[in-house]
Amino acid sequence: MKMIGLYTIRKKKGYSQLKVAMDLNISREAISYYENGQRCPNLEMLVKLSEYFNVSIHYLITGKDFRI
Repeated sequence: MKMIGLYTIRKKKGYSQLKVAMDLNISREAISYYENGQRCPNLEMLVKLSEYFNVSIHYLITGKDFRI
């Protein structure tokens, strides 16, 4: 599953894949794989990405805000 929100928020903040990867101590390829749906991050990484970008996990995956 492509992480549409991850790509969207990263671009919106003007961050490169390399910057995010270095800040989170993972490979640039991992970020690319997450964005393109070639790999799914584990729960720990989802939480780190969510905190890093200050968005919900739901947003990272769908690119949409969670609504009840």
